[in-house]
Amino acid sequence: MRILIDTDCGVDDAQAIMMALRQPGATVEAITTVTGNAHVKHVNRNVLTVLDVMGADVPVFPGADQPLVPGYWEAEARVHGEDGLGGYKNRPATARQLEAEPAAAALVRLASEAPGQYTLVALGPLTNVALACRLDSLFPDKIRQLVFMGGTISALGNTRNVTAEFNAYCDPEAAEIVLDAFAQATMLSWETTLKHPFTWEQYDALAATDTPAGRFFRDTTITTVDYLRQFRQVPGYLLPDPLAMAITLRPELVRESAMHYARVELQGRATRGQTVIDYMGLLEREPNVSIVTGLDTAGVYALYQQMLA
Repeated sequence: MRILIDTDCGVDDAQAIMMALRQPGATVEAITTVTGNAHVKHVNRNVLTVLDVMGADVPVFPGADQPLVPGYWEAEARVHGEDGLGGYKNRPATARQLEAEPAAAALVRLASEAPGQYTLVALGPLTNVALACRLDSLFPDKIRQLVFMGGTISALGNTRNVTAEFNAYCDPEAAEIVLDAFAQATMLSWETTLKHPFTWEQYDALAATDTPAGRFFRDTTITTVDYLRQFRQVPGYLLPDPLAMAITLRPELVRESAMHYARVELQGRATRGQTVIDYMGLLEREPNVSIVTGLDTAGVYALYQQMLA
């Protein structure tokens, strides 16, 4: 499996990247960065840090520093810290350099060089992917599979627009462009994230892993864990981006999914950024999203153990 990762590298993105780097039979061939959990200047640094921790060499292409329509984005520092990695202390300096080519241009070039070969995993706002669609209208046809973490499937969001999920809320226009451009994509929603956490006991066991990757996992998740434990509605340690990566690497982990037509609300005063799912087929549009609603969390835990070993 040849993988391209588009990321706003916060705490859970870092884990998703680590998971892909440790998966036998999968090769991460490029990483593109985008503003989301943190500003792209932090995201760039975070990706390079993850590559240092994992001892992996992957080209990193810097991407969009703001949404297509400016004025809506704000960093999610409560969950990811000001730096996007939970206020990661004693971060070592890196000798790695970013590529000069912009992310959207790199996505278009890579897809054109190997049409039908790449699986694109989008872990943040879809700004870069939307720009790639606009640069090359055939870009979606050249991607083997698009898997994205984002959106809501029952209007249970996690943003100021309470029906919208963070990634879609950050750049709704980009999400709408991508859903319109791709004939089929796989969606890992916020509600599916809430349904499939690790227990706090499982988190504690992983955080006790005494390896470079394990210590990095523990040190970068402290801020996130402190934040999540405040909410009785949160059932455990949440895995939004790692779940999206897990079902990409191991499709057999999917237990329940269904195809539906989806688009994004752009105008609603209280609902801008909500993904709207046509469950009843009332719009008479071809389904464009495979919505994953059930998966094997034990299998995801095994991927974490492999990742941190």
